[in-house]
Amino acid sequence: MTLRYGVIGTGNMGQEHIRNLGAVDGVEVTAVADTDAGMREKAEALTGLTAYPDYRDMLGAETLDALVIASPNHTHRSILADAVATDLPIIVEKPLCSTVEDCQAVIAAASSRAAPVWVAMEYRFMPPVTRLIEEVRKGTVGQLRMLAIREHRFPFLDKVGAWNRLSALSGGTMVEKCCHFFDLMRLITNSDPVRLYATGGQDVNHLDETVDGQAADVVDNAFVAVDFANGTRAMLDLCMFAEASRDQEEITVTGDGGKVECGIPSSRLSIGKRGFVNRMGDILPMLSEHIPVDEKLLQIGDHHGATYFEHVAFRDMIRTGGRPAVTLDDGLRAVAMGQAAERSIREHAAIVL
Repeated sequence: MTLRYGVIGTGNMGQEHIRNLGAVDGVEVTAVADTDAGMREKAEALTGLTAYPDYRDMLGAETLDALVIASPNHTHRSILADAVATDLPIIVEKPLCSTVEDCQAVIAAASSRAAPVWVAMEYRFMPPVTRLIEEVRKGTVGQLRMLAIREHRFPFLDKVGAWNRLSALSGGTMVEKCCHFFDLMRLITNSDPVRLYATGGQDVNHLDETVDGQAADVVDNAFVAVDFANGTRAMLDLCMFAEASRDQEEITVTGDGGKVECGIPSSRLSIGKRGFVNRMGDILPMLSEHIPVDEKLLQIGDHHGATYFEHVAFRDMIRTGGRPAVTLDDGLRAVAMGQAAERSIREHAAIVL
């Protein structure tokens, strides 16, 4: 049976979901909705459907098997209030909401429903990252001690209404962008944070921009240090005016037995073991390999094939009655870390979680 999907929000990320769903066997996008006329026109060109201006009309009129929510962050709470009242499996784009309070309200509203809600955290599904996590799980690095994530990239893309320029709407850069990395930190360390310190600022990007009379106020660079309950330490290095980088993302995991690191988009994975020496006493080089990703998948999304692999897993969950790989609680905790980092930057103080 072909699963029928409805998509709410058809901007950049909504269109990525639509393109990737088109590549997944056994699913079909049968309804789309967006409040913006320009985005509706683009969605109609992608799907051949007539887009709904109001998602509530779509929910009332269409027979669906699953729902994708890719609307702006600050709309998630109100849309999810209606969506969780249905019996549809839902995948909602990160962040779950723009504030912890809104996340908690969504979790409360969804507490009695049987159908799953999955928070879209694409970075978990990037093939090099997936492989890195597999190496950590099988003990390649020994006892995990340190985790470093670096993202050096381009500034925020233009969005309808420029909502991603205002922290009040997006949650701030540490929520909007970095919830991905805070989620990865929890996943890789298999622990929860107890303390966080961040330093950062808005030093280069959007300095002269205003949105509805309000000055753009989103951080464009930061360092974040996190202590986890199991003793692991993690660090995030973010710069959003560093397009000229070899890799946009680099993740390095180090333990008492060695280290594993990966880079994206180079799709390289390297493994180094402590005490790995030849007879002359020279330390041998790290083992490196390229993690292949189908070129077609790279062309239909901006997340190194991850959106496709995430949707395959989401489809399989629906068919088998399984559990979400990324739960509402995961979504809440990633937002909580991002909100704490925003607060730490403002207050120049460590935050206890």
